[in-house]
Amino acid sequence: MAGEARLHEIVIVGGGAGGLELATRLGDKLGRKKRARITLIDASPSHIWKPLLYEVAAGSLDSYAERLEYLAQGHWHGFTFRLGRMDGLDRTRQEVSVAPTLDENGVEIIPRRTFHYDTLVIAVGSVGNDFGVPGVREHCIMLDTPEDAREFHRRHINACLRANTQREPVAPGQLTVGIVGAGATGVELAAELHDTTRELSAYGMDKIKPEKSLKLLLVEASDRILPGLPPRLSAAAAERLAALGVEMHVRERIVEVRENGMLTADGKFIPASMMVWSAGIKAPDFLKDIAGLETNRINQLVVRTTLQTTRDDNIFAFGDCAACPMPDGRFVPPRAQAAHQQASLLVKSICRRLAGKPLPEYVYRDYGSLVALGRFSPVGNLMGALTGGSIMIEGVLARLVYWSLHKMHEIALHGWVKTALTTYAHFISTPTRARIKLH
Repeated sequence: MAGEARLHEIVIVGGGAGGLELATRLGDKLGRKKRARITLIDASPSHIWKPLLYEVAAGSLDSYAERLEYLAQGHWHGFTFRLGRMDGLDRTRQEVSVAPTLDENGVEIIPRRTFHYDTLVIAVGSVGNDFGVPGVREHCIMLDTPEDAREFHRRHINACLRANTQREPVAPGQLTVGIVGAGATGVELAAELHDTTRELSAYGMDKIKPEKSLKLLLVEASDRILPGLPPRLSAAAAERLAALGVEMHVRERIVEVRENGMLTADGKFIPASMMVWSAGIKAPDFLKDIAGLETNRINQLVVRTTLQTTRDDNIFAFGDCAACPMPDGRFVPPRAQAAHQQASLLVKSICRRLAGKPLPEYVYRDYGSLVALGRFSPVGNLMGALTGGSIMIEGVLARLVYWSLHKMHEIALHGWVKTALTTYAHFISTPTRARIKLH
């Protein structure tokens, strides 16, 4: 309307753990009160917490049941959702460019659009980094999206069905899953696949013997699995994986991936019928030097401790796509807890920015590292800042802590009451749900 004051335009690109939490809280705080206009842009119409993708891949989690529709969340919490993939930025005009959206046949559904911003927050997360290794893109699956995880699950189930119905016994190596990269994703996937294969056998696939039919391989270039975590947690995880029959190859760098396996730098060939690549991450390629902003070698936007980009105070970045310095000269690690902390800080920062006040600085708090080792093994955990030192917790206590991380994310999106109700509904429906998806 003529004469109506223009609202401050806040555009958030990326609806992952941090981006959706930020949009939800800003929508509640500013959008509903008409103090700003909040727009969330994402290439997918729905959200699922990325740390759960290994469960989707293993078949122990239904991604369709767990997903959250952005349009509905925006309606409930005072922000607007726009479907599309950012592919450009004009800092002079303060506009984000979003590529056309196509259907599965390549027909345009939504044309190219631009969105004006006064404050831009980039939270597009990360994707798998193949480091230019030949054959990775052709023969490996990366668990970057729910679609990737579902594709791996579909292939795995089909391979098991084929093996179970063939006339001859399951041949050695016929069901071999090679996982390159023994970080949290690779380790958790290996343990979960062991568990879900036991379920398949219990459901009547009697030719599938978890201890004999399925071979799980972890290949890691470092000298131990979970190289980013404390050595004693790494050693505890390795001991449990060995008990599950997972074969671990450390100090092995993959230089080529072929249809039937992986070639290492020292010339060793490791056969595998299916392969997952989880050897590292990078920010999406479109961010590299975008609009003259400073980026690093893995495409992350370099930010100051206020989470503003170094060359534009109107643009913030956080989560896996941002390189945020710490006092010791390192950068904030790409973990869900960091994105959650940064989203909470940015709610305060953006409100202060609208009021013309100085912005707070982000200080990373390490609340420990958690690794799920499947249903039939305990979960190892090292808690750091919570205790003033470091302790390991295992078993039921560790499992509860791991479970609570996802609940914290849900509380940030839905509040305590709704999260409590949905959690209760989940528990009472458990006896009627299959432990593993078979399609």
